[in-house]
Amino acid sequence: MNWTLALPEIVLGVSGLLILAGGVIPKKDTFFPVSMAVIGALVLTAALVLGQGEGTAFMGQYVSDGFSRFAKVLILLGAALALVLALDFNTKAGLDRFEYAVLMLFAAQGMLVMVSANDLMSLYIGLELLSLSLYVIAAFDRDNPRSAEAGLKYFVLGALASGLLLYGSSLVYGFAGTTNFDRLADALSSGQVGMGLIIGLVFVLAGLCFKISAVPFHMWTPDVYEGAPTPVTAFFATAPKIAAIALLMRVLAGPFGDLSAQWQQVIWFAAAGSMLLGAFAALTQKNIKRLMAYSSIGHVGYALMGLAVATDGGFRGVLVYMAIYLVMNLGTFAVLVAMRRNGKSLEQVDDLAGLGRTDPQMALWMAIFMFSMAGVPPMAGFFGKLYVFLAAVQEGFWVLALIGVFTSVVGSYYYLRIIKVMYFDAAAEPMDPRPAGVTVVMAGTGLLTLLFFLFPAPIIAAAQAAIAALAG
Repeated sequence: MNWTLALPEIVLGVSGLLILAGGVIPKKDTFFPVSMAVIGALVLTAALVLGQGEGTAFMGQYVSDGFSRFAKVLILLGAALALVLALDFNTKAGLDRFEYAVLMLFAAQGMLVMVSANDLMSLYIGLELLSLSLYVIAAFDRDNPRSAEAGLKYFVLGALASGLLLYGSSLVYGFAGTTNFDRLADALSSGQVGMGLIIGLVFVLAGLCFKISAVPFHMWTPDVYEGAPTPVTAFFATAPKIAAIALLMRVLAGPFGDLSAQWQQVIWFAAAGSMLLGAFAALTQKNIKRLMAYSSIGHVGYALMGLAVATDGGFRGVLVYMAIYLVMNLGTFAVLVAMRRNGKSLEQVDDLAGLGRTDPQMALWMAIFMFSMAGVPPMAGFFGKLYVFLAAVQEGFWVLALIGVFTSVVGSYYYLRIIKVMYFDAAAEPMDPRPAGVTVVMAGTGLLTLLFFLFPAPIIAAAQAAIAALAG
């Protein structure tokens, strides 16, 4: 059965059970030590992932390859840094309960299972482990009606998406006779393609598009991003997006690779719709978390552009884009977490007024992240968009590439507006002092975003190796 291939997931799961058992022992102030233990478990798991072998396990339901390793390292990095952002915030907001860190650990485990899934059943198990954890932490501020509403909306719509995914999986099984990705690929390459199988694929795509908040399955995103505590929103916007995009790539490039003519149309419209909605809907937003929600929808559209191309170059562009997206989003949310005045958390764009004078360092990092998201060279975000645009143009997807350029120009307005508010509006009261952990995340991600153009080779080479493993 070769269960040792799944050692990272096993170690993370056992660590979660041990930490959970230790957390319930009655004592005060368990949040910080439990959080540090979870961060340690995530770092240990990342080390195990880097040393992971290649092959399949559990009767073909689990696969370990270069593609899964690339995605897992990004996921674990995103989860660990999102938890760092929560350490001080949760304590000040009265959310310093140890269950928060444990739920993030099990969410991370679900994501690892997702990207190594080689069967529709293991795919669903990983996805539901992630989803159940996210439902709870979205509503973690249970005394806040907005947080409770966010959790309820995400749960109801998430249950609908799970139903779509299961229905699609049952159709695929009914018409292909298997749920294993390798056997599905063999069946489809031999010409066993019927309308029922294509309909099943569309339902599977619908369920997965919900997880990445792609149009038209984006409706939960603004309300959940706004209502959830800010560190939870930071987590929602990063690691689960990467896991779902990676899962989508594995499903489409693997078992359904021979149906690319069918699914390319679905992905094309999802990409175009996401870019357009993300650009225009954010223009009028005054709450910065809602603005970031629409921004994330737009960024998913750019990533889907590379997926719609359905070539190795397009897939490589998606991985590079998601790695850059992780870094600049975590940095942006580090700034949002640090937005506190007189002990109160702030969420409005106007609350950043005069930040360039009251806190020049934080304003500088925020400006770097906003320029990067707008795609202004030489920031990392420019290169992320460049790779997916080039792949689209090379394969003749001119309309999609033009939509991407147009929406980038439109989206630049609301990113640059934030910079204008920070540097040219009248200064408000200074923000509260920043926690050390938040400052470290902010500075580290800011430097990576700013200096990416000096050393892009390691990320590009790793993405290329991951795509070679996915295609091979």
